[in-house]
Amino acid sequence: MTVAIIDYGSGNLRSAAKAFERAASDSGQDVRIAVTADPDVVAAADRVVLPGVGAFSDCLQGLQSVGGMRQAITTAVIERGRPFLGICVGMQLLATVGHEHGDHPGFGWIPGHVVPLANGDARLKIPQMGWNSLRIAAPAHPVLTGLATGDHVYFVHSYHLVPDDTADRLAEVDYGEPIVAVVGHGTMVGTQFHPEKSQDVGLRLIRNFLAWRP
Repeated sequence: MTVAIIDYGSGNLRSAAKAFERAASDSGQDVRIAVTADPDVVAAADRVVLPGVGAFSDCLQGLQSVGGMRQAITTAVIERGRPFLGICVGMQLLATVGHEHGDHPGFGWIPGHVVPLANGDARLKIPQMGWNSLRIAAPAHPVLTGLATGDHVYFVHSYHLVPDDTADRLAEVDYGEPIVAVVGHGTMVGTQFHPEKSQDVGLRLIRNFLAWRP
């Protein structure tokens, strides 16, 4: 199995790659982790991972600057049905529109909008930086196997994805309002938190993703 972690100048690729290598080793799977900016590698991969940190528009522009990469992702995920994992802004890019520094079209694969975190509680700092406890909304989803309400995961973000369809909300956290922590639709999942920084819970989710056969 080849897992393509897309390198487009956004995201902590080293820590993500190490987490995937650890998860594959723990589960005894024969997995090649390819951190790559080569569209051909992405298009042919068995699984695709899109990390992202920073502003929605910057990540979108960075991705589009890699010639052929958007089409390669579409080929792998939409045409070939390969499992896809978006991390942080990589998850947000699945939405219809991101509203950070203007309105910017996303992939539109999970209909919804990326909007600012609410600032109605002065005790809650924005961005949300640190650990928060999950509330699992779809315990039967294979990528959430072994995860439980109350498990802690690590966030760094100021914006969040609000899906149009509540069925796409697989897990949430509370941060002044319900915030989607895991989204899913078809062969696609995304995490607003960073699984590579979320210790055992994050490694469990990555192992589940590697074993997932949607």
